[in-house]
Amino acid sequence: MTRGLTIGEFAELTHLSVRTLRRYHESGLLEPDRVDPVSGYRYYTSAQIPPAQVIHRLRELDVPLAEVRQILATPDAGERAELVSAHLRRLEAELDRTRSAVASLRQLLAPSPAPEVVLRSEPARTVAAISGVVAHDEVLVWYADATAELDAAVAGHERLGPAGGHYANELFSDGRGPVLVYRPVADPPERGRVRPVELPAVELAVVVHHGPHDDIDVTYGRLGAWVVEHALALDGPVQETYLVTPSDTPDPAAWRTELAWPVFHLAR
Repeated sequence: MTRGLTIGEFAELTHLSVRTLRRYHESGLLEPDRVDPVSGYRYYTSAQIPPAQVIHRLRELDVPLAEVRQILATPDAGERAELVSAHLRRLEAELDRTRSAVASLRQLLAPSPAPEVVLRSEPARTVAAISGVVAHDEVLVWYADATAELDAAVAGHERLGPAGGHYANELFSDGRGPVLVYRPVADPPERGRVRPVELPAVELAVVVHHGPHDDIDVTYGRLGAWVVEHALALDGPVQETYLVTPSDTPDPAAWRTELAWPVFHLAR
């Protein structure tokens, strides 16, 4: 029987510390090939180098210990890849939330000049729309599915303006609420979830948000402050109109979203 690699030698070959290898052993992630019953020395084999490096990479990605064990115990390569991919998707979602929070904080700590808010009367119109009651943390997925279905349904119809969406206050205050996305087109069709919907005439306080939506909450806050300062009250769901979108240009700095709140004058 060969002596094998001591824990120090194995640490040099894997670029992992002795302390890390001991921790992997104690947690059951990577047990030595054998442990000398007299000295207690740990010995490894060269075949254990790739698994040790895989464990290290997974832990660097904050994969929980239980999931690391599951990945290592899964014999099918496709299943292992899907387990890793699921964790990477969670990391990407967390990164998006972090990026959004950082952008908002930067705006709040070093604010740019206040955006111009205008009042506008919007006439009644009929649009092609999909509506639903959606949880706040599911809005992005629901929106992507709904807009894809909308675009397919209105293909070939004359476009009468940019796409938009209405988001009920309950979506933000209660974490779940009505959402409506629409396309203004001639002769709105009825197909699948798509229905002709009449949007009523409304008075709006309107501002244009520049760039991606990472800090759109800051622009909404400024719009809300303007509404309060001008003795107006909110009278309906938040309305967004997508003037310039990622489908128009890949440059995030060029994206434009019109934010609007239905308002009415407070009695004095």
